[in-house]
Amino acid sequence: MCNDANTDIPADFLMPATAPNPMDAPAYRWGILGAGGIARKLTDAVQNYTTSQVLAVASASSLANAQAFAEEQNIERSYGSYAELVGDPDIDIVYVATPHSNHLDPALLAINAGKHVLVEKPFMQNAAQAQQVVDAARARGVFVMEAMWAPHLPHMYAVRDLIARGEIGDVVSVQADHGQSLGHVERLVRPELAGGALLDLGVYPVTLVHNVLGVPDKVTAAGRLGETGVDAQVAVVMDYAKAQGVATTTMESRSANTAQIAGTQGCITLDDMFYSPTTFALHREDGTVINFDGTVANGFQFEVAEVARCVAAGLTESPLHSLDHTLEIMRTLDEVRDQIGLVYPNER
Repeated sequence: MCNDANTDIPADFLMPATAPNPMDAPAYRWGILGAGGIARKLTDAVQNYTTSQVLAVASASSLANAQAFAEEQNIERSYGSYAELVGDPDIDIVYVATPHSNHLDPALLAINAGKHVLVEKPFMQNAAQAQQVVDAARARGVFVMEAMWAPHLPHMYAVRDLIARGEIGDVVSVQADHGQSLGHVERLVRPELAGGALLDLGVYPVTLVHNVLGVPDKVTAAGRLGETGVDAQVAVVMDYAKAQGVATTTMESRSANTAQIAGTQGCITLDDMFYSPTTFALHREDGTVINFDGTVANGFQFEVAEVARCVAAGLTESPLHSLDHTLEIMRTLDEVRDQIGLVYPNER
């Protein structure tokens, strides 16, 4: 279906939709639980690409860690416990930036404190934990969203628009791959930290398939566990009545990290790091290819802006990435883990 022919954008071609400008989103005060690399990236996004601010950071390991992070990132307040931060009345929104093996308690802590919450992906370790957090959020009436940044990025707005207006016809196949050489990262090889490729990397291709095709009728998975008992690589086939999705992931090699959405009248190919700000192409049935550039700096500002817009509108979930959608993905990941025999120590 896809080919290598190229053309300039036709004069009569209607350009697809793109994401709202994050600088136009309402301003809020953020608090961050965790002081690692992912917290640093979100802080940069908030401080430099939105009108919001990161007011405080907390580290459960030591106050010194929080203070060092705060000084480095020009953050006003630092706390040596998560409870202190969620108890700060000036904090509007809390970002849970801890490893996913430790998302449950910090998320519940923030929800019970009445804070709106953005939880880093994957949302939780398993669907049971995810349901617990969703139930708590809905009972408390606060906004909660998984920090799956891809749906909020400019190129994914455009991709959804092209599919919705029938540019590639009926979607029949979605293929996505995410591989990184991460065997040296300690937390990813430790079962007690819910390590492995699937939850950390594979969540991206699985989510893309869900975003395009919805809940699969059948899931078939194959994988290989590494020496420490976590998954080293996994392949997932998701079957639908008239379509099929394939998601592959590995933490033993950097793969192409591309994706393809194929339809009856064309296809869309997403380039390297398909889930991050990137380029993509629309391949039309007549052989022409129309290229799009969705690259931007950082990228986390778009999910930050989505949270701000939803909170300002009084919403407790994002229309782009609802809690039900997150639960569906977590159940698929649980099914994959069940089929490949991946059980974490705290689940036995």
